[in-house]
Amino acid sequence: MNLFNIIDNFGVEFFTGVPDSLLRPFCDSVYTKYGLDPQHHIVTHNEGGAVGLAAGYYISAGRRACVYLQNSGLGNIVNPVVSLTNPAIYDIPILCVVGWRGQARVSDEPQHKFQGVITMELLRTLQIETLVLARDTKEQIVTDFLNATEGRSAAILVEKGSLTGEAVHYTNGYRLSRERAIEIIVAKAGDGVIVSSTGKISRELFEVRERFGQSHEQDFLTVGSMGHDSMIALGIALNKPNKSVWCIQGDGAFLMQMGAITVIGSLVPKNFHYIVLNNSAHESVGGMPTVANKVDFVSLAAACGFQKAVSVNSDSELEDAFKNNCAFIEIKCSLGSRKGLGRPTTTPIDNKYALMNYLEAAE
Repeated sequence: MNLFNIIDNFGVEFFTGVPDSLLRPFCDSVYTKYGLDPQHHIVTHNEGGAVGLAAGYYISAGRRACVYLQNSGLGNIVNPVVSLTNPAIYDIPILCVVGWRGQARVSDEPQHKFQGVITMELLRTLQIETLVLARDTKEQIVTDFLNATEGRSAAILVEKGSLTGEAVHYTNGYRLSRERAIEIIVAKAGDGVIVSSTGKISRELFEVRERFGQSHEQDFLTVGSMGHDSMIALGIALNKPNKSVWCIQGDGAFLMQMGAITVIGSLVPKNFHYIVLNNSAHESVGGMPTVANKVDFVSLAAACGFQKAVSVNSDSELEDAFKNNCAFIEIKCSLGSRKGLGRPTTTPIDNKYALMNYLEAAE
């Protein structure tokens, strides 16, 4: 089903949110029609921000906006939904399109397991009327649902494989691959701890270790909790001051929890290394652009307290940054990953205990 066409034909003219790979046909269709025209489509830093933006749109236009998100992002919308859009507060209707990751009996990554179980209950608790969109759902059912919920908050919860749409190929002009950058970081980090961002960054770190014949005990693969990896790394760095700690974060994750750098920068532990792999895209969930190509990460880091911050886009520039002991490094990376990229073969709990044992033994 081409869900975008149905919602577009229904008269919805403003779309915002954070993309999801399960929703890629929908997100690509939005991008095909509107691109990043701010009058019709804005990719936000996080899902809660998208709800705020949709509220502003409704107040000024008098029409319901569409917020797209993965169900893991429901946590980010709880506060603005219960304290802003709820009928008991400002009564601002929004239409959510939610990718149902971790649905029962559907293979998915470990971070989605619990979220998938509680998704329907959470939507009910938020008083958001919900339609489950399955592969065999008829278009008329969706249209009837949109009509019946006009003027109220509602959600279309999308099961895996239920959507069709036009595919978009996203590109940027950078040359250095993300996996090559991770190889260089791993070599430089030595016996230090690496905390990696959710998505392909953690997948590639895992495979780099495999290729180098190294253990995974030094790494914390943040398979969920998008954007919180930098604070996880800070917590480790503060408690283990004699161990170097490296945070490898994607631009989407950085933007999602951008406030973290203000706290980290106010402290800047000597053992903390902040790396942002910037391909200006949410690549792990389809490739839709972020606004990272318009952000001066170096000036931002400097303003937050990092005395040595630099942006690089080649192997040699990255090596020079390490020689100069830069604590904050933006690495501009190309889009794309190699075919056959695998996933971690260890469980999150195994990963946690391996790192805890490593840190304990290092004392």
